[in-house]
Formats: sequence, C-alpha cells, structure tokens
Amino acid sequence: MNLIIVLLTAALIVNCLILMLLVLMQLPKKEAGSGLAFGAGASDALFGSGSGNVLTKATKYIAGIFLGLSLLLGILNTQAAKSRREGVGQYLGKQATTVIAPAATPTNSQFLQIPLAATNAPAPKSTTNK
Repeated sequence: MNLIIVLLTAALIVNCLILMLLVLMQLPKKEAGSGLAFGAGASDALFGSGSGNVLTKATKYIAGIFLGLSLLLGILNTQAAKSRREGVGQYLGKQATTVIAPAATPTNSQFLQIPLAATNAPAPKSTTNK
C-alpha cells in the first residue's frame, strides 16, 4: 500500500505543477493580454486564438483530477494509519499480558526470616537524669 501512496503523491505533485501552469496561461477577465506564463501574445501563438476555452476546460479537468487524487490519498493514508495503529496495539497488548502475568505465590522459605525480640530480654534502662 505504501508504494501506491508514493506513486499517487508523485502524480499529485505533477498535477499541481500542470495546474499552476494552466492558471498562469489563462487570459484575464478583461482579455487585455495573455497570461503571465508566456508573455504578450505567446499563448495565442501556441494554442490559437480560441485558447481561452481550451485552457479553461483543461483547467477544470486538471482541477477535478487534483480533487480526486487528494481525496484518494486522504482515504489511503487514513487506512494505512489505522492498520499501523492496530498493529502497534496488538504488539503492546502481547507485551502487557506477558509483563503483567501473575507470578507463582512465594513459599514461606522465600521470605526473609527476621527474629522477633526475645520475650525474656531485660527492659531498656532509662537514661534520664534525675
């Protein structure tokens, strides 16, 4: 799936470059001259006098492809992130069950034996001055 995402991202970058060029080549609304990309009269020489209609149609199609590629990449990236997250969750779940698994109960011999004070030991002497 990662290869598909990389290829579609490359296609989206190429599509963006083409879309920028198409927008720059279009005539302004006042039709005072050609677009900024080729200078005065260059777009008429390249695409003919009716290039405004061709360029606007091409811009619409390229913009539609841009929208479709963007949506498709968004969906594919979401699915890839979900699958990665589920994989990490399963891995952490396995780790948690192995770490939290209860150990065997200790026997009396495993505890540290501390002798209690002897019952017949003398009481401590008071050291207060009288």
